[in-house]
Amino acid sequence: MNAQPQTTAAPRHFIDLWRLDADTLRAILDDAHARKAARRGWTQGRVDADAPATGRTLAMIFEKNSTRTRFSFDAAMRQLGGDVIIATASDMQLGRGETIEDTARVLSRMVDAVMIRSNRHATLEDFAAAATVPVINGLSDASHPCQLIADLQAFEEHCGPVRGRTLAWVGDGNNMCASFIHVAAQFGFKLRIACPPAYSPSLADLARGAEMGADVEIHEDPALAVAGADAVIADTWISMGDTDHDERLATLAPYQVDETLMSFAAPGAVFLHCLPAHRGEEVTDEVIDGPQSVVWDEAENRVHAQKAILAWCFGGNG
Repeated sequence: MNAQPQTTAAPRHFIDLWRLDADTLRAILDDAHARKAARRGWTQGRVDADAPATGRTLAMIFEKNSTRTRFSFDAAMRQLGGDVIIATASDMQLGRGETIEDTARVLSRMVDAVMIRSNRHATLEDFAAAATVPVINGLSDASHPCQLIADLQAFEEHCGPVRGRTLAWVGDGNNMCASFIHVAAQFGFKLRIACPPAYSPSLADLARGAEMGADVEIHEDPALAVAGADAVIADTWISMGDTDHDERLATLAPYQVDETLMSFAAPGAVFLHCLPAHRGEEVTDEVIDGPQSVVWDEAENRVHAQKAILAWCFGGNG
């Protein structure tokens, strides 16, 4: 009898949030909540009870510098019972002496998953297309999906379920803003974006969101966007790779989140920022250090969000 060919399931990539359905995203976020709750009172180095990454290794590739992404993924894999290998772009041949696709094929034989913090979203897409293990978007010029899970986790910890709530984004319509657009329909929240026309979000993201049923509004006046909102969200106005520093500061100055702008939000509203923050630019000290700020919970949640994402990539939680 001839042996039947073995079939291998396609790897679960975590690259574009808009490609994931509502049930999957909800399961990942719920798992992040549960994993954080289960560790209360534990030391950081203790392994989770289920240890779903036991015997697994994550490769982390950094084309961009990182604090939270690097530390949170390292801690996440250790708490899941696994291990990590870390490399910067200068350590390897990614896209230089070797094609991205060939690097993906090689690493797929050596590790169980790959996280890439990339300059270009196309690098992630090309890598994932050739990889036979899960590939995770640690940040690209198009989105920051891991941060998005940590943000919503922090919001729900302080404000309850995000469905039916109003979130206000203020400032540059960048990759983090795009991530909120990508999941507005699946999580069922209303998104108001305040930005100058020169720094509006991607038209492709807005069009896709509209097709998916996302409730997204664009305003030039930040007070209109923030009015009655349950969360006010900001990010740095100047990202790695931006060259129009002075122009950005001048154009975005009216979009600084200060106590006056926060006063337009709903009672009990929270302030979110993915960090690092440029204090005195997109946010004042009074807001980021004030009682409405949940940025430190948000940062801590990167570990728990990463664990939920990794567990899903390895076949768990949904």
